[in-house]
Amino acid sequence: MTPNKIIARFILGMALAAAPAAPAAWAQQSHIGSLTGDAHTGQQLYRRYCVGCHGPKGDGKGENAPYVVGPLGDPPPRNFTTGTYKCRSTPSGSIPYDSDIFNTISRGVHATYMPSWAALTPQQRANLVAYIKTFSNRFKNEKPDPAIAIPAETAATPDSIARGKELYQNTLKCGECHGAAGHGDGPSAPTLFDNLGNKLPPYDFTSGLRFKCGETDRDLYLIFLSGLDGTAMPSYADFLKGDQAWDLVHYLRTLQDHSPNAGKK
Repeated sequence: MTPNKIIARFILGMALAAAPAAPAAWAQQSHIGSLTGDAHTGQQLYRRYCVGCHGPKGDGKGENAPYVVGPLGDPPPRNFTTGTYKCRSTPSGSIPYDSDIFNTISRGVHATYMPSWAALTPQQRANLVAYIKTFSNRFKNEKPDPAIAIPAETAATPDSIARGKELYQNTLKCGECHGAAGHGDGPSAPTLFDNLGNKLPPYDFTSGLRFKCGETDRDLYLIFLSGLDGTAMPSYADFLKGDQAWDLVHYLRTLQDHSPNAGKK
């Protein structure tokens, strides 16, 4: 081997040793409709827009995390390393679809400091999804379960609202956490924590027309069936039959001050 080749090999070896290890998941992609997201490109976006809160390791420990809290001192930024997501179209325990993460990035999370990133292009958001998935091996080792089917909404009649009230107040005892009037002040509220030990009070249904995972009746229906994984909000898929989930949706809308059904309870 010539001296020049020896020097060239030495320089190459030193460069490889000094270079940051490329994540094995850089080959990770996301698929949202016709978009294909690229993790390598998404990493640059993450470092610019997300790292301050979610941290360079995706564990929710960015330098801004201690100051980025909800109105009641929580929740902290999402820890992506667990692969556990609140907002999903999949059953409890399943990883989300790429489109679920995409939708969360697009709309933000109500009553938290996670804003809407709809100002980014759809392609940029798809790239972010691809990179966020690299923080958890769940996306490498698991496939999402089939999406929860949502039937056509029933009419929000007085009878439906009355049935929903019975479900909320007595059958499911939602008021134990969310409070009798839906203010998130039920007797169990002070005892609730997320899966990482962070205090996580129940949602206040009177706070507006949005929910953690959307704002439509379909979004609220989905929360009942999927649950909010990582929180004390379980899935009620085994307890709500037929049109009962729609009855519950219609009743909860009456608790919202600016809903068309407000006060109809």
